[in-house]
Amino acid sequence: MRRISIFGATGSIGQNTLDLIARAPNTYQVVALTGGGNIAQLARDAIAHRAQVAVTAYEDRLSDLQDALAGTGIEAAAGEAALIEAAARPADWVMSAIVGAAGIAPGFAALEQGATLALANKESLVAAGQLLLSTAATHGADILPVDSEHSAVFQALLGEEVAQVERVIITASGGGLRDWPIEKLADATPQDAGAHPNWDMGQRITIDSASMFNKALELIETREYFGFNPNQIEAVIHPQSLIHALVGFCDGALMAHLGPPDMRHAIGFALHYPKRASLPVARLDLAQIGALQFEAPDDARFPALRLARDVMEMRGGAGAVFNAAKEIALDGFLAREIGFMQMSVVVEETLSRIAQEVSLSNPLESLADVRGMNHLARVRAREVMARVSQMRR
Repeated sequence: MRRISIFGATGSIGQNTLDLIARAPNTYQVVALTGGGNIAQLARDAIAHRAQVAVTAYEDRLSDLQDALAGTGIEAAAGEAALIEAAARPADWVMSAIVGAAGIAPGFAALEQGATLALANKESLVAAGQLLLSTAATHGADILPVDSEHSAVFQALLGEEVAQVERVIITASGGGLRDWPIEKLADATPQDAGAHPNWDMGQRITIDSASMFNKALELIETREYFGFNPNQIEAVIHPQSLIHALVGFCDGALMAHLGPPDMRHAIGFALHYPKRASLPVARLDLAQIGALQFEAPDDARFPALRLARDVMEMRGGAGAVFNAAKEIALDGFLAREIGFMQMSVVVEETLSRIAQEVSLSNPLESLADVRGMNHLARVRAREVMARVSQMRR
């Protein structure tokens, strides 16, 4: 039996992972499942998959989880320390799908006990990419990308020499506001930005897709995970979300990875790697599709992409600042304290302020360094957001 833990089990990635595991119940032993406030779902899944432990991120929900699991023999725990303890339990394969910086420390704990880390938590590579990769190397652990774009690049590179790669193209749907006139974007609400035409994702990721902050994070991830230079990494808008990434080689050839907008493909590839297994995803009918559309993203419409290029050049602590400021800005937009286009203003000004205090290009050499930079960025981002919010009024 292969031992599996899923961090972020109640989210879309976690639920899709559980769907695949449920199709082969005699193959997997579930060690740990974690979630946030959806206690009922977490408990149902823990019982259905006979998990050893279920953990909620919220300490004040522990009694609810204990009540839901009463009589099952499944351990219940809560809080950050419990998440890390669960990640340190022996497992063969760990899905890292907690959204945000909260997912970074459990990923490190999983690597330190030698597990294969299926990485859907973008923030781990963005905020601590160099440290994450070195930790994996030290403990003989593997990191497999689960973002559809990075899984696509990974697959296109199998059997190829990285030195022969000229360019990597990450595709973006353009999000739910892609057809809005640019002058209307400032008035977009969380409800407007939270509807995606192709993917079924959580609210925060869907809004990040509309602002292209999600794609900005993925550009930085590509830099950190694969080691390509920033000038080799591009983004293109592909509204159909059928091509997930393309890799261009020195002979002019482009290798594209196509598939339906279903995260079970990337999850399943990581779950079964290095083999492939039959997956319950739709098969594309190219004749029915007929044509594929692409367009270049506009930096004025998507300033997050310009900021991502700056971060890729700086590296060091810049990614941690970018990610933390983005999370604070998104909180502010959801609370309607700032407008849709002001999120990038908060991130850019936070990067600028912190660059005057510390050298952002200095590498972060420990998880404590990552936490420290994350804390500083959140403090500064809140200060910036208060100013921006006041101007909006």
